Amino acid sequence: MLTKETLARLLEKTQQIAKEVGSFIRKERQHFDVEKVEHKGFNDLVSYVDKEAERMIVERLSSILPEAGFITEEGTNQTLGEKYNWIIDPLDGTTNFIHGIPVFSVSIALMEEQEVIMGVVYEVNRHECFYALKGSGAFCNDTRIHVSGAYNLSASLISTGFPYYNFELIDRYLNSMKALMQKTHGLRRLGSAAVDLCYVATGRTEGFFEYNLNSYDVAAGVIIVQEAGGKVTDFSGGEDYIFGRNVVASNGAIHAEFLGVLDEFWGKS
Repeated sequence: MLTKETLARLLEKTQQIAKEVGSFIRKERQHFDVEKVEHKGFNDLVSYVDKEAERMIVERLSSILPEAGFITEEGTNQTLGEKYNWIIDPLDGTTNFIHGIPVFSVSIALMEEQEVIMGVVYEVNRHECFYALKGSGAFCNDTRIHVSGAYNLSASLISTGFPYYNFELIDRYLNSMKALMQKTHGLRRLGSAAVDLCYVATGRTEGFFEYNLNSYDVAAGVIIVQEAGGKVTDFSGGEDYIFGRNVVASNGAIHAEFLGVLDEFWGKS
């Protein structure tokens, strides 16, 4: 088992890696050629920037914790470790990146067996590095962060994601968004789940929900929310939010009310 001191050093090095890769992404955006975009599936986009960023991350993380395995979006290394695994999204918000919309991030989490114990999310455009270590609080650029104190949905701003290739559940999305629009300060769709979660952690929004996500979309952001005093569940209120493909995050105070609204439309999901 890694000691607290070892984990603290790993966290510092992981932040450095995220910032270094973020700098690479930012520079590539300045002269990015849209013609180089590839399609993994309908509306599922990837570029050489995603792939190179992931290669850089895997190479550097391998050197600081050789015994750890990897769960990666672009498949650079999918060898699982016996006890530790890095969960990586090298460019969360690829569609935003391609279109020049400035909300995209580098997301890196470390899982010990089935529990995420470290998370780093670097928002490339605002130079904001969010990070957390289990039991040590959550931070943004060395300043401790906390979820907001809003106590009900009527005082809350909510973020979400829209389906972009599987539209079978689109009516549930639209109906749940319609209900939330009438009960909150509004809804936002930023385009990076990792950033959405960090904005809950820092109190910019009070809640976030999305369906059909992958572990690399949420792993780092989840522990940052939790260490900032927030609450994270799946849509049913359970704990299958890393690999269960859906997540609800909040400041905690609104969580039961938030789940109650979603349950009207997702209770049979």
